[in-house]
Amino acid sequence: MTVWINGSEHELGEGASVLDALDAMGAPRVGVAVAVDAEVVPKAEWGTTALAAGSRVEVLTAVQGG
Repeated sequence: MTVWINGSEHELGEGASVLDALDAMGAPRVGVAVAVDAEVVPKAEWGTTALAAGSRVEVLTAVQGG
């Protein structure tokens, strides 16, 4: 199925989770926040939150600076 991760199209298997999306883009599992279709997904639910075809996943990385 096709999902959008940070604006780029990716092919994932049916029943893919947020963790599968992170793996597909090579993102770390710490220091990031994830939203699916504009809804923040708590880290504890990443492995159980299934994506649907056309889902839009945004992965945001925390940065420091000033």
